[in-house]
Amino acid sequence: MLGPHPRSPRCVDVPRALRRAGPAGGHLFGQDWGGMIGLRLLAEEPGRFVRAVLAKTGLPTGAAKPSKHFLAWQEFAATVPVFDAGAVVERGTTRPVDNEVQAAYNAPFPDGSYQAGARAMPSLVPTRPGDPAAEDQRSAWRAFKDFQRPVLTAFSDADPITRGGDERFLATFPAARRTNVAGAGHCLQEDAPSQVADLIASFIEETS
Repeated sequence: MLGPHPRSPRCVDVPRALRRAGPAGGHLFGQDWGGMIGLRLLAEEPGRFVRAVLAKTGLPTGAAKPSKHFLAWQEFAATVPVFDAGAVVERGTTRPVDNEVQAAYNAPFPDGSYQAGARAMPSLVPTRPGDPAAEDQRSAWRAFKDFQRPVLTAFSDADPITRGGDERFLATFPAARRTNVAGAGHCLQEDAPSQVADLIASFIEETS
């Protein structure tokens, strides 16, 4: 059993490590953890991106009370004796995920020693204003107000964890607009993969 991961300011430096990740002119698709990491990179290196699609993600600053769902996820990830990634994904869908797909999600983790990052990441999300990452997250939100390029929010309508989380993005990014992924749960990449791919392609075409 793994205890709660100690909070460390070093964990918020991921965007700095990605500054050489590619040329300017990229498209950000920020889904879930990809959004939490990618949005910080967008805030610090906005010139790298020509548009962004944000799917059931967020960038908490600790100012708002975390939902009971997220607090339960933090506790579960840190303490569950067996962290079954495939089963976790299935619990976040509105339809069954077959055994082969679940096995693919578990493949990067031959045993528990490979799961330290997956277990620790939820505990690194700020839930209090004074948490190590909170000020950098607040700085990112301030930077979003100056990002004039197209932004699309694509939140799933059957996800209790991030439902309504698109409102702040829509109110902050000057050129943001909304679409909904119908019938999808938290793991929308499994519930509606074709729908998500189509809306990204359409958004790029419409804003090019």
